[in-house]
Amino acid sequence: MTFLKSLQKVVTALATAVIVFSVVSFSGSGVATAKADTALPADTDSSLQLDAKAAIAVDANTGQILYAKNADQALPVASMSKLMTAYMVLQAINNGKLKWDQKVTPGKAAQEVSQDTTLSNVPLKEGHSYTVRELYQATLIYSANGAAMALADAVGGTQKNFIDLARKEAKKMGLKDVELYTANGLANGEVKDGKYPGAADDAENKFSAKDMALLSQRLIKDYPEVLKTTKITRMKFNNGTDQTEMENWNWMLPGLAKAYSELPVDGLKTGTSDSAGACFAATVNKDGHRLITIVLGAKHDSQEDLSRFEETQKLMSYCYNNYTYTSLAKGTTFKKTNALPVYHGKDLDVKVSLAAKTDVWLKSGVSKDQLSAKAVGNKKLYKKDGLQAPLKKGQKVGTLQIKAKDQAMYFLDGTDYLSADAQTTTEVKKANIFVIGWRAITSLF
Repeated sequence: MTFLKSLQKVVTALATAVIVFSVVSFSGSGVATAKADTALPADTDSSLQLDAKAAIAVDANTGQILYAKNADQALPVASMSKLMTAYMVLQAINNGKLKWDQKVTPGKAAQEVSQDTTLSNVPLKEGHSYTVRELYQATLIYSANGAAMALADAVGGTQKNFIDLARKEAKKMGLKDVELYTANGLANGEVKDGKYPGAADDAENKFSAKDMALLSQRLIKDYPEVLKTTKITRMKFNNGTDQTEMENWNWMLPGLAKAYSELPVDGLKTGTSDSAGACFAATVNKDGHRLITIVLGAKHDSQEDLSRFEETQKLMSYCYNNYTYTSLAKGTTFKKTNALPVYHGKDLDVKVSLAAKTDVWLKSGVSKDQLSAKAVGNKKLYKKDGLQAPLKKGQKVGTLQIKAKDQAMYFLDGTDYLSADAQTTTEVKKANIFVIGWRAITSLF
């Protein structure tokens, strides 16, 4: 009995003495490390032959890129800039800084711009007040330039302050190829006294197609109510003494010039200028699968030119015809997925599976069987180099980085894999001190 007690003390002492060694020598952590953005090809599928300077198509939920052409090139976007203004307004509404029925009296610059009949506008009366909702609707439905500036004043106090706030928000969103000078997308010198100080008169807002897609995704995800307005085809605006009939410039909406029944488009925003050409940020929800498409620099030979919508239709049809929207159920496992290490667990590692249903677009001819995944542990749950035991079955412990054989993948966040939460497939109890001590001893030899 005395011998056994002595042995127990020795084992305990050894376990304590070598615990640091066992920690240092632990390997195979599976912890996420920083990864550089995956560069997009200049054209992911040249067979599509889109007649536009740049374009992109992405899944609105996951950000998977289904098509890209010159998507990282910053180009003028004209009135598509108003999507950022709409985002800032919705943010202010949700933060309680603005209210929908709050009255706004347009400033001098906004009122003057609104009187320019060569631009898209609802004429704002000097000294008259309009609700935030009225100005927001005019901005998104009719692309009213003066109304967008009035909203900018309401959010930022001045046009400059608004642009400064919008630039900060763009940076926070991760937009990298963006220039912002005006709230409405007009050139800096066209907004009268509202121009951004220190910038040239011909300075204009620029986005890459990828960044415009990311902005559109954030807008729809953070404030899905925006679609209730962007899908409105016609509405009247009360100017104070009379009314302006507003018809949405998005002619792919039901009942308008380029509507297509197979593609139920419900947003988002057009943009047109001499330098930008015809641009269009669109979104479509077909069979419950929402896409966002961006077309920059399409032809614009006249006001009636339908090129941007024709190219958008071509791009949307390409995605639905060349990809299969594939659902992956909760609990799905993948071949050759690495197990994650466990620190001081009864088991030294644990296998993982999908923690929730997720979806991926697979090219024609590619099946679920060709998917593989790498498991990456959540370092916040780690002690030293392993997940700290005990672990429950079904506990979220990291992510799965999912790829497909024979299909290159690209995502808006710069990765080349679909990232999905990973959960444990089994319970892992904590090892007792004797097991921990014995592992430490055997690791010395």
